Amino acid sequence: MAKSGAAGARAPRTVSGVVGVGCLLAGLTLVLVSGSSVSAASSGGRTPAVSGPVTGGTGVSLLGPDVSSLGYVREEYFIDGVAANYQPVGKLASGGKWTVKATNKAPFKTRIVVWKPADPADFNGTVFVEWLNVSPGFDNPPDWLNAHNQIVREGAAWVGVSAQAASVKGGDVIQAAGAPPPGGLKAADPERYGTLDHPGDAFSYDVFTQAGRAVRGDGKGAKPFEGYDVKRVIAVGESQSGFRMTTYVNAIHPLAKVYDGFLIHSRGGQAAPFGDQRLGQAIPDIPQGVKIRGDLDVPVLTVETETDLVNPRLGFTPARQPDSKRFRLWEVAGTAHADAYLGGGPSLSDLGDGSAEVVLLDPKQGSGGRLGCAAPINAGAQYAVISAALTQIERWVHTGSPPPKAPRIETTSSGGVTAIVRDDHGIARGGVRTPIVDAPIATNDGEENSGPSFCLLFGHMKPFDAATLAALYPNGRDDYVAAFDKAVDKAVKAGIWLKPEGEHYMVAARQITFG
Repeated sequence: MAKSGAAGARAPRTVSGVVGVGCLLAGLTLVLVSGSSVSAASSGGRTPAVSGPVTGGTGVSLLGPDVSSLGYVREEYFIDGVAANYQPVGKLASGGKWTVKATNKAPFKTRIVVWKPADPADFNGTVFVEWLNVSPGFDNPPDWLNAHNQIVREGAAWVGVSAQAASVKGGDVIQAAGAPPPGGLKAADPERYGTLDHPGDAFSYDVFTQAGRAVRGDGKGAKPFEGYDVKRVIAVGESQSGFRMTTYVNAIHPLAKVYDGFLIHSRGGQAAPFGDQRLGQAIPDIPQGVKIRGDLDVPVLTVETETDLVNPRLGFTPARQPDSKRFRLWEVAGTAHADAYLGGGPSLSDLGDGSAEVVLLDPKQGSGGRLGCAAPINAGAQYAVISAALTQIERWVHTGSPPPKAPRIETTSSGGVTAIVRDDHGIARGGVRTPIVDAPIATNDGEENSGPSFCLLFGHMKPFDAATLAALYPNGRDDYVAAFDKAVDKAVKAGIWLKPEGEHYMVAARQITFG
């Protein structure tokens, strides 16, 4: 496989790629065993028929770079069968220990998208399964966009699941450059996707379960990972998918037991309903401040941005909970729900050569992004933290060694409104600290931007003026580079950045000009 970055060779194919997190204890008794989830056969669960790799038509590709030049192959499969919906048994409590029962059943047929090493010998045993986000009205893979370079570097596989009805039938498509026409997969390419069918989002949880079973090889028919030694299957989901993942963890996982761990990214204070939900819609039957249940048998890592804490549409702060044996919460200072890596374009072509970091670090290259937001959007390098988070949850599943604990971002509340405590430069206090906030040349925040569609989620990047830079770095770039290198070393040793992103950013710091 090709090397993926100018900063050095591809990282070793192990989950120990996080530098300096801590040595594993000799003779550690593994609490979590790779591939230990209960199989469909033993649990009596429903399994899908699997067909593919799918051909015909032109197909609808997901947003993101083509990583085939790095030794990966993209395939598409259909899964179909009968899915159940779930209804709560009793009142849903904010503590998350929810009991549900399967009720109605309906036929479904949807797709999964697979990126995997072309050579099974290059596969490290981990499959990340992403619940594709449909907030823009079509399939969107934000965690693949954020972390594809790390997934490829370590030889893991990624699967995107069209779990919801909007994937198949379409939703309210945002007006943005490159957005597909309305109507979902069926309308976009009837030749390939005309036979797909989705009975509604009430059935999406079981669809996601059955996708996991297909990844494990428990489906009938084609085996997407035939010849690959799948050892760990980890579920991931961001934003709207993070809401649904919260409900899945609290209600469905105790019954299904398909996934070995979960990365929940940028969820809000509630969880998703057991039926349909429109973006921003109130959910009267779901309590505020939903926690992750405390009796899980698999680990959950939740990553939140500043926006998730303070935006009233998300309102995560009532859902804060202490870290525990199976739970970690990272709140990342200086980040927004979406940012310049996603909304500015680098995520669509970044193959890990360091060019993205050069653009993102330089405040002079800030802009309103592809959506044309009113002010330059956040460039807080959330993707670097998400790449580390994926590696951390993978290590946790594989070895039982949890991610490091992190302080919460400092907040205040008045009249039901949450605000972030900020320093004299407007930078959030507390939280997971990255070099972007610890050696700053701009203020990056998650407060509401203005402009069309989703700009309110993209935060801001506000360059420091000459006087502020001179006060922080009297000797100009030399002082800045020294401070930035020190912050990178700290972040990598803490396990919240990985070495390749750290090296790329150190190169980018040396290209910053003062004055």
